[in-house]
Amino acid sequence: MKLEQVFDPRNNALNALRLALAAEVMLFHSFPVTGRMPPAALVQFLFAVGVDGFFAVSGFLIARSWLTNPRLREYLAARALRILPGFYVCLIVTAFVIAPISVAIQGGSVTKLLMSTAPFEYVLKNLGVLNLQHDVGGTPLEVPFSGDWNASLWSLFWEVLCYLAVAVLGVVGLASRRWVSPVLFAVALVGALLLPPLTFPGVWTAPQLLARCALMFLAGAVMYHWRDVIPAKWSLVAASVVTVVAASILLPDYRLVAALPLAYAVIVTGALIRDKRLRLRTDLSYGLYIYAFPIQQLLAIVGLTFLNPVAFFVVSALATLPVAALSWFLVEKRAMQLKSRLRRETSIPVESVRSAESS
Repeated sequence: MKLEQVFDPRNNALNALRLALAAEVMLFHSFPVTGRMPPAALVQFLFAVGVDGFFAVSGFLIARSWLTNPRLREYLAARALRILPGFYVCLIVTAFVIAPISVAIQGGSVTKLLMSTAPFEYVLKNLGVLNLQHDVGGTPLEVPFSGDWNASLWSLFWEVLCYLAVAVLGVVGLASRRWVSPVLFAVALVGALLLPPLTFPGVWTAPQLLARCALMFLAGAVMYHWRDVIPAKWSLVAASVVTVVAASILLPDYRLVAALPLAYAVIVTGALIRDKRLRLRTDLSYGLYIYAFPIQQLLAIVGLTFLNPVAFFVVSALATLPVAALSWFLVEKRAMQLKSRLRRETSIPVESVRSAESS
């Protein structure tokens, strides 16, 4: 069967897989937060696959979003409602709750911090989704990964750029052309080939990050545009997983050969899973992603860095999931309801969508 035949937009396991990808990012961060590094052979796999998988799923779903409702205002509003409310609340919670708690634990003056401009600077400087301010008044202090409350936020800027790129392509009439995504994927692949591969630890240039994020986002878009010819088989999922693991261990930049296999493995798995328990209506992945690092830093301040990174990950997950749930039910879900209402008010006949997708 083809991917188009097995993928049900309202009944799939992509939420569960995104939650697993967010957990994988947390697992990787458990090493530097506790002052350790994962085994050399697994550094790239742990460092990259979670975020790259997120971008692939986004490329797939965002391509579908535009083709389902190719109206610029509604598209941009929907993207903003999914990303910004949860993000802004996370900034406020980090600056005015988590950072002060860390100061109290370490015997500092909470009043001094809250009366300073530092919490406001953290929120205001990061409002544009570009992570410009990493600390809150110098905190977190006396931890292995000091001076940074949320190392996960870097990816949101590039995610938003991908959303805007789809909007631009849509406005000029190219987003619905199925040949565009493989051509742009090839361009991103050439760019990644010409640039030094990302390394960890290391400092990455904007072109490196652009090539990486574009490559994975476009891999997901290719999966959507060509879903009517892409076979959906568990055997191919297994082969894709083997390719991703082998490439991440053996190559300096595994995406050069494994971008499409990773996108295939995640998206087709989400489409093929039939277990109703894994077809989650509640999407905690975003909340887990944006709150995991601040809570991990807080756990490090409490003194849990002595734990093995895997044990630290388990504790971190148990501590972060309730916060992610609060983020979903109190903030994100309510914003999504506005998004759903907007979609209903501006719905387009199915025949028009099919006509655009076949172009």
